Amino acid sequence: MNFFLETIQVVLLSIWFNVESFIHLFVPRKRKNISGEVVLITGAGSGIGRLMAQEFAALGTVLVLWDINKDGVKETARLAQSNGAIKVHHYLCDCSDKNEVYRVADQVKREVGDVSILVNNAGIVTGKKFIDAPDSLIEKTMEVNTMAHFWTYKAFLPAMIANNHGHLVSIASSAGLIGVNGLADYCASKFAAVGFAESVGLELLATGKDGVKTTIVCPYFINTGMFDGCQTKWPTVLPILDPHYVVKQILYAVLTDQVFLLLPRSMYLIAGLKNVLPVKQGLLLGRYLGAFNLMDTFKGRNQKRD
Repeated sequence: MNFFLETIQVVLLSIWFNVESFIHLFVPRKRKNISGEVVLITGAGSGIGRLMAQEFAALGTVLVLWDINKDGVKETARLAQSNGAIKVHHYLCDCSDKNEVYRVADQVKREVGDVSILVNNAGIVTGKKFIDAPDSLIEKTMEVNTMAHFWTYKAFLPAMIANNHGHLVSIASSAGLIGVNGLADYCASKFAAVGFAESVGLELLATGKDGVKTTIVCPYFINTGMFDGCQTKWPTVLPILDPHYVVKQILYAVLTDQVFLLLPRSMYLIAGLKNVLPVKQGLLLGRYLGAFNLMDTFKGRNQKRD
């Protein structure tokens, strides 16, 4: 195809894709049926991991729940079972340990079968300035928030590719799109998680495996306790998010094969502006929105793993 014809094709398709997006502002997208799918959720012992398990359960799925907290994951399993899951399996797994991820993954394959929806949700935060953060905590942040995604993909993606069917869900963060003062290690881990998920998604498309979908979730602070103490300067523009609302939006994104989900919706504008504004104006906007002081009142919780 020559340059002229290919350019015309790109222009016409671009117009159509924009029209299609505009239509879907008023007409809901069709939701897929995931009844009977095997859904694995890491970090399922609390927070949005637990809430996602309950929502997926209500859709008639088989749930596989991972967490490092034995009591927490058992309680989530109980709640999911009572919420309509076909079956619930729960396992102790430290996602920061590659060998343990592979070991538990093999156990899941033997006892449950192939995972068709993988939700990488486990995450931790140190809440310390970069210079003050111990090396061990920085390493742990990268291991849980980033490297665990590599190992779970390695374990479960081959079966999805073989079947050309599946869904990879990465619970990242708006801190994976925009740097935040006081969250250097966390931002690095989430930027990496976003880049990894997006790149693997492109690999799948390039090899014709368009039946394996990707959803990358980038929320602002969620009121789960993980970021207790953090305050938002303008709650009308950037509110601390209600976890039930976030989970509803995540489920909708998965069911409609939405690739990127940013929450709140103002994050789409803010992330876009970051890439087009002059640096000084971007910094001015960051100060205005309070990005320089978000972590000043951070307390967190004793157990900072979601």
